[in-house]
Amino acid sequence: MATHGAHLETPGPTDGGVDRRAVQRALFDAISADYDRVGVEFFGPIAAGLLEHLAPTPGERFLDVGCGSGALLLPAAGAVTSAGRAVGLDSSAGMLERSRSALAAAGISHGDLVLGDAQELPPLSGGPFDAVGSSLVLFFLPDPVAALRGWQALLRPGGRLGISTFGPQDAAWDHLDDVFTAFLPADMLDARTSGRRGPFGSDAGVEGLLTAAGLTGVHTRTWDLRLQFADAAQWHAWTMSTGQRAMWARIPADQRAEVRAEAERRLHAARAADGSITVGQQVRYTIGHRPN
Repeated sequence: MATHGAHLETPGPTDGGVDRRAVQRALFDAISADYDRVGVEFFGPIAAGLLEHLAPTPGERFLDVGCGSGALLLPAAGAVTSAGRAVGLDSSAGMLERSRSALAAAGISHGDLVLGDAQELPPLSGGPFDAVGSSLVLFFLPDPVAALRGWQALLRPGGRLGISTFGPQDAAWDHLDDVFTAFLPADMLDARTSGRRGPFGSDAGVEGLLTAAGLTGVHTRTWDLRLQFADAAQWHAWTMSTGQRAMWARIPADQRAEVRAEAERRLHAARAADGSITVGQQVRYTIGHRPN
């Protein structure tokens, strides 16, 4: 499994003078070839849960903000059928190419792809939308409430908006993530959220973001994902094919082997008899509606 080592030294989000969103685009362009292709069931099941809560139906118009490789966009397009429309937006050209290939392979012609920023939306055709979904995206954005307001404005009155974020994870996973702690700036100490005391640290915090953006009927459902790796090598390949690759880039090159060895030692505690490794991650689905 490729890891694009030549591109590992991507500047981090707090490097002076570096545009954070430009860094994120570069990161996701770099990992787009391997993203969700290392044999670990993660993004697909999470997106499937979000789709279940948004429940698109034939003939509806669906927008996927931060569509990535199409984990949410493809099943949404299937749900709305050719009578509807599915639009995917992403800031990474590499990720959009993955979605484009997936749509073509599935024979889906009622899907549109737009290159653009989730925080500062480009003009979008196909609206107003019946549903807007965004899986594992909002916590990357500099102003989540402003982003949600922009997404809500694209909905028809009464339309649904749903996001997936991360809740608590196993203590074993916390212990594993801690191998990176000494190398990370404050805003990367939890790579998947804005920090445990920030709005993404609780159900109420995330619901507050949607409410502040003007959405109504806001509620949260959670799901416990059991994430399985064949072995420690697959765990490493997976981290290199996701946003966690930015954490590896923070570790000096001459210390990465040592950090990886320590991570594998910690993973040993979660190993089953067959050598596989299972860790738990709670996934949070938060749904709201545009007022009628």
